[in-house]
Amino acid sequence: MAERKSGAVSDAGVWAMNIISSVGIIMANKQVMSPAGYAFSFATFLTGLHFLVTSLVGYVPKALGISSSSQNVPLQDLIFFSIVANVSITAMNLSLMLNTVGFYQIAKLSIAPVVCVMEMIFRDKHFSREVKMSVVIVVLGVGICTVTDVRVNAQGFICACVAVAATAWQQIRIEYFQEKYSISSFELLSKTAPIQAISLLIFGPFSDYYLNHANLLNYKASVGAVLFILLSCTLAVFCNVSQYMCIGRFSAVSFQVLGHMKTVCVLILGWVLFDSQLTFKNILGMAMAVIGMVLYSWARHLEKQVKESVTKTSMTEEEIRLLMESMESGPLKDVELAQPKVQP
Repeated sequence: MAERKSGAVSDAGVWAMNIISSVGIIMANKQVMSPAGYAFSFATFLTGLHFLVTSLVGYVPKALGISSSSQNVPLQDLIFFSIVANVSITAMNLSLMLNTVGFYQIAKLSIAPVVCVMEMIFRDKHFSREVKMSVVIVVLGVGICTVTDVRVNAQGFICACVAVAATAWQQIRIEYFQEKYSISSFELLSKTAPIQAISLLIFGPFSDYYLNHANLLNYKASVGAVLFILLSCTLAVFCNVSQYMCIGRFSAVSFQVLGHMKTVCVLILGWVLFDSQLTFKNILGMAMAVIGMVLYSWARHLEKQVKESVTKTSMTEEEIRLLMESMESGPLKDVELAQPKVQP
């Protein structure tokens, strides 16, 4: 009984750490980069600092001999992945700097549907009708937010689109690496974080100057700015670590619910702390996007259950493909699964 109670407390602690760090880093970054805050308009360099601290924290277990032996991944694959990841996180920070917190978070909701579309195009994957309908709802919600948010500018919108596309491709590559090299997401992070830190810290100031015409050396840092940058770096480490711990502890549905809770928290705090004006269409678009994302998570989970039940039988790949296509054309009713074949 005591062990079960301690386990529940531990799970709750991991859950709380992920929510607080994920929501907190968005608020901290907005305060650091916003003109109304400390106007540290160097998103690329800030991202490099995040990965530098993450690399140092990840090096500690190796130095103490705590971490287990890692899988070998070719350097060229790590470099290519690091480039995509750099574009993803940098564009995300630029989107947060140039857009409102509400639009930034709503744009992030479109990542999962974009992953779905990319897998259909590049990996020839099939999805159920429910998944496709949920994607349409998310896109409509994001579209309403984009049209009705008068503070969305062309530069911020382009950064949001690049961030969504790069992040979606990054997630596909993570799945590819896990299948090919049998490597965990946390281990992949420990391998790519040093590469990302070095490249972003070297090229970040030049990139930021090109984007914002601001020189990092001319920035007059205050005590508050330094403290918030340190807070942002600390929260980045907790966010990465807690996300890895959540993946290992919770089911897929629980992890999706956790993501929706973070979305709601970010939207509410964004309205309270940064965005004072809201219209009915803003709220309608945000609600549609969140509802669509919830339906998407449910549909994907249902699809996964069907695939797992199918793989327990001796159905051929062609039969499995036909079954998935039947899910696209209509609801799954009275499907007879093939019985295991008995060898004579």
